[in-house]
Formats: sequence, C-alpha cells, structure tokens
Amino acid sequence: MFRLLGGLFGVVSKHDCVMDLYFGTDYHSHLGTSRGGMAVWTGKSFTRFIHNIENIQFRSKFEMDLSAMSGNMGIGCISDYEAQPLTVRSHLGNYAITTVGRINNIDKIVEDCFRKNLIHFLEMSEGEINPTEVVSALIDQEDSFKDGILRAQETIDGSCTMLVLSSKGIYAARDFYGRTPLIVGKKDGAFCVTFESCALTNLGYKTVYELGPGEIILLTPDGIEQISPPRDKMKICAFLWVYFGYPSSAYEGINVEIMRNINGSILARNDKVDVDYVCGIPDSGIAHAIGYSNEAKIPYARPFVKYTPTWSRSFMPQTREVRQKIAKMKLMPITDLIEGKRLLFCDDSIVRGTQMSETAQLLYSYNAKEVHIRSACPPLIFNCKYLNFSRMRTELDLAARRAIKKLQGNDSIDLDKYCDHNCEEYKHMVDHIAKQLGFSSLKYQALPDMLDAIGLPHENLCTYCWNGKS
Repeated sequence: MFRLLGGLFGVVSKHDCVMDLYFGTDYHSHLGTSRGGMAVWTGKSFTRFIHNIENIQFRSKFEMDLSAMSGNMGIGCISDYEAQPLTVRSHLGNYAITTVGRINNIDKIVEDCFRKNLIHFLEMSEGEINPTEVVSALIDQEDSFKDGILRAQETIDGSCTMLVLSSKGIYAARDFYGRTPLIVGKKDGAFCVTFESCALTNLGYKTVYELGPGEIILLTPDGIEQISPPRDKMKICAFLWVYFGYPSSAYEGINVEIMRNINGSILARNDKVDVDYVCGIPDSGIAHAIGYSNEAKIPYARPFVKYTPTWSRSFMPQTREVRQKIAKMKLMPITDLIEGKRLLFCDDSIVRGTQMSETAQLLYSYNAKEVHIRSACPPLIFNCKYLNFSRMRTELDLAARRAIKKLQGNDSIDLDKYCDHNCEEYKHMVDHIAKQLGFSSLKYQALPDMLDAIGLPHENLCTYCWNGKS
C-alpha cells in the first residue's frame, strides 16, 4: 500500500495556543491519511483528542473539540496510521508524545523491553504495536528526557523525529540523520515547531531556527534552549522536494516550488521531443511541468483539472477498485486540449505505474495523438527503509523492479547497472516500462540532475530509494 509520511506541529505561548495548534496541525494534512490528534497541557493535566480522518478532513473533524480545549502549550499530528499523540505517566512525569518516522527494529526493541521487565505494550489493529508507544518506552528507561530521547535516537534503526510535551515545555528532537525536517517559528509571545514551514506564515510566525540532525531543544514561551547539539552527518530525504513537501515549504533553506521549477527546467534542457503542450499531473507534478514549459518554450496547458469540492485530498478507500475509481473520478478532462494533441506530462514519480498507465489510456480514449511522460525523479528501485512514504508487500510492486525482473530473467540481479542512467541496462529498463505502460515515450530525471536542482551537497541527501545508498 502506498503511504504518506505524517506530520507534526507544536506551540508554546504566553496565551492560549489552541487555535494556532489547530490550524498549524491542519496544514500537515497532505502528509497523512489515517489519524489526527491534538494534546494540550492545561497546567494540571492533558486534554487530548484523536480522530479517524480517513474520510473527513482534520479541520472538520476537530472543530467541535476546540471549545473543550484550553492551555498555553500543545502538540498535534497527522499520522499515516497510528493513533497519537499519546499521553504518558512515568517516573519522568506526565507528558504527551508524537513521532514521525519508521522503526525497522521494533520487534527487537520490544523484546529487549520485555527482558527488562517492562510489562506490556498495547496492540493496535492487526496486532501491531504503536511505534510512538515504543519510543516512549525507550525514553522512560532513562533518568531525564534528554537521555531518554538520545537513547531512542541511538536505538532506532530507521528514523524518528519527535515532540515531547511536558509541564516545562516541548522537547523537540530531529531524527538521528535529519531525514525529516524540524523548524522553529516565532511571533510575539509564542514559539512553534513544525515539520512543514508552510504552516508558519498565515499564523504570523517567522522561521528563526532549523534543528540539525539529531539535535534536541526545549521550547518554552520564553525561548529556545539547546538540550543536545546537532550531529555532523545529515541525510535529509530528497523526496521532500520532489514529491511530498508542500509547495510553500522550505527545508534547509530550499523552497519546494522553486526546486521543482528548476528540476523541470533541467528535464527540458536534456530532452528533445516535439509536443503541443506541457502538462503537470495534479498536484505535485505541476511545478515540475511549469519549469519544463518555461525552459522548452512550449505552452503549458491543463488537459485535466482536479475536482476538489468533494475530493480535495486522497483518502484511503478500503478496496483497490474504489481507489482506482476515485483516482479517475477526481481528474476531469478538458477534451478540447486533448483531442489530436501531442501531450507531455510531468509527474513527481512513477511508483507502481498503474495509475499513470490508466491516465495515458484515458487520454488516448479522448483521441490524444501522443502521450509522453517525464518523471521528476529517477526510477524507484528500492522501498524506502527510513520513512513511511511507502510500505509495499514486495519491491516487485515497483514498476522499475518489475521491468528489471522481466529483462534479467533470473534472481541474480546486478541492480547497480539499472541505477546508472548511462548504462545500457538502464535504457532497456526505461524502454520496457514505457512499452508496458503504453506511453509514447518515457524519460526519468537523472539522479545527479535532481540533486543539483535541490542545491544541497549531494552527500547530505538520502537517495536510497533510487540507488540503494543511504
């Protein structure tokens, strides 16, 4: 199943913080599709609400809870599947905690906890243990929040960015290698901490600090206290800019929309194709397409528009058939811009390829003359093992891996050749994908060009899903 990552937001204020917390958390709704939650410290205890948001937006679901919440410190989250924030009572005191990331060694951590006589963990559906509860169990094995968070960072295989709300303030900790961002905003009388910087502007905050890899701070209404310094090595996820980051957000000082414009421009510079229009797959492909259009001097057009009044975001219907139906229903064609036209579509990525293939066939059914596809990132060859943006049963769900399997014909596969855009094996793979999915042509962005478009040193970016190197 394709999954999103999750987002988090926290506020400490000299006044009531609930409205800022509500809207700030809501600005992360594009990052998760399952659960939303908020917890506020009242001065004596926590008030907390968690709701299922699979079929209704966070803002609508939580609006009725606002009158029951008050306090000057709070944290909120949009989660990809687990209920959070959790409220915990331990020897460290009462606290609330929310996390973003992925714990690959969760079973080992749980077994280690059992051996130390930590009695139990509550199970979620299908017998899974809430990862945020496991993080809290690691924290509680130490004598301070600092040491507990450090223990969690060093124990977890994967990544874990977290907010821990105590009676003193919010402990904010970026994951060990900084694969996800954590940004501090300030306005008169308040500070906030957020995954997405886009949450700041309309709430009146200005970015004042961005945590480094593994850094821990304590945020209070009076300021920022560094609890543990940043680590030297950073591997921030490059997919933040390509796909799941919001256009108005910036990470490490690099704006998402601008990166996508540059990325599309580089795609066009290295491409030769004669088409009538350049188009973007809504929404994350649009900025790449605008960059391509401007560079290639080919008109930008919208042969599809997204119907947003009732399908403003992609929820998670229970069956594949319903998901496919919704994916089709919310993209509405403009036939005058399709019939007889040679169209080039930019998209953020090609994962399974199923939806893109269906889109191409739909365009042909409206008499498009040609459908050329340009992916803003290289072929996805590995499932992400650091974040939760995808959890597939097998890597053969990936269009590129299926093509490699077909071309290679055996289980002994040298994947390095398929990761290198200069190799013949790579070119055969791309041609195979284009043929299987029914495209007039297919071209992927080269990895070095995509990293150049981001603008950070290449060694600071995680590229595991494209080349298997973290």
